[in-house]
Amino acid sequence: MTGQSLRALSEANFEDNEISINVGGFKKKMRSNTLLRFPETRLGKLLSCHSKESILELCDDYDDTKNEFYFDRNPELFPYVLHFYNTGKLHVMGELCVFSFSQEIEYWGINEFFIDSCCSYSYHGRKMEPDQEKWEEQSDQESTTSSFDEILAFYNDASKFDKQPFGNIRRQLWLALDNPGYSVLSRIFSVLSIVVVLGSIVTMCLNSLPDFQIVDHNGNPEEDPRFEIVEHFGIAWFTFELVARFAVAPDFLKFFKHALNLIDLMSILPFYITLIVNLVVESSPTLANLGRVAQVLRLMRIFRILKLARHSTGLRSLGATLKYSYREVGLLLLYLSVGISIFSVVAYTIEKEENEGLATIPACWWWATVSMTTVGYGDVVPGSTAGKLTASACILAGILVVVLPITLIFNKFSHFYRRQKQLESAMRSCDFGDGMKEVPSVNLRDYYAYKVKSLMASLTNMSRSTPSELSLNDSLH
Repeated sequence: MTGQSLRALSEANFEDNEISINVGGFKKKMRSNTLLRFPETRLGKLLSCHSKESILELCDDYDDTKNEFYFDRNPELFPYVLHFYNTGKLHVMGELCVFSFSQEIEYWGINEFFIDSCCSYSYHGRKMEPDQEKWEEQSDQESTTSSFDEILAFYNDASKFDKQPFGNIRRQLWLALDNPGYSVLSRIFSVLSIVVVLGSIVTMCLNSLPDFQIVDHNGNPEEDPRFEIVEHFGIAWFTFELVARFAVAPDFLKFFKHALNLIDLMSILPFYITLIVNLVVESSPTLANLGRVAQVLRLMRIFRILKLARHSTGLRSLGATLKYSYREVGLLLLYLSVGISIFSVVAYTIEKEENEGLATIPACWWWATVSMTTVGYGDVVPGSTAGKLTASACILAGILVVVLPITLIFNKFSHFYRRQKQLESAMRSCDFGDGMKEVPSVNLRDYYAYKVKSLMASLTNMSRSTPSELSLNDSLH
């Protein structure tokens, strides 16, 4: 194309002239009046070029015989550029890499300001916090995959009984003991276990009341005989429950790797350790200080309330939520720590001379902690106007800090609760009878999809450091 034809093209703002664009093999004819709507973009600047040298500064190659401009760019992203020229708006699909997309539109001279409102919030959020979406996707993928894995692990454990003596009987007892609601027997056993746990906790609380405390002739407190009977019955039941589950477990070596079985073990250990300590103290009076250890161990009985997690879907979902929300919980603790440190020093600086309760920074830490968590015991309060303003800012900051991660944690709890209900439903739907007749209800297509997705993600991460990826990045610049 000659300089005169180029000038003619640049002057034909409203004529129906077309130029050919070739982007990595993707060919498209575009009207000049469409490109001139955005003269500051790369394609718009082409129309103002008056020489082949100036054209080659904007594109990678130019064929004057075909009037075709060639660009060595990613052809898969160019349709988004075409859409921009036709509509004046940019749209970003969810599967696109925001950084590659940002580099691409920067090359074409398109400002991020043109991203439509429907995509702007998601685009800038992913660009500013690229790891947040990865965390959520990884958490959802891990939790969904783990539900499939748990069902398959359940099926695998149930199949182990086929090769063991009295396998069918042990399998039915195992299902009844480990899966509340599986049968009438399991429901009865579950109700009895809950009653014994609650009874043990109630008697421990009543034993602390002055009306039920008994003192021996030496002035030492003793436990009420009635409560002692309840305690011994509870320990006998918990011991029987643990031994029964261990006896019918499909794999003895993996039995205590399960968190609920560890809770069962910890619920009875304090009693037996206390019993041994008391026997040692009676035989050796010089070891009387061990009696204090026994009193501390007795207080550990309160952790028996965790045994209810075996019978409560909500408690198990809470445990799974905490397991997969450690990032959010860590952020919450970090925000609180920063706020407490700042406001405690400010309160100390303002109140140290007039308020004895805030005369040290550790004391101010306590005040800032109860203020940021909106507890407000009122044991220590600022007296000056500046101190009250600081307290108001501390309380408002605490509300914001606590509220921010709560929504994410609650959403994950809802997800895990639904997952746990589906898992229990799948387990209860299995009818083993005299053998393995039915496989648990598992959507193997979804399971395979998640496994392939995780595999492809790992391969993508590995390929980021390969020469082919480096050449691709070079081609995008």
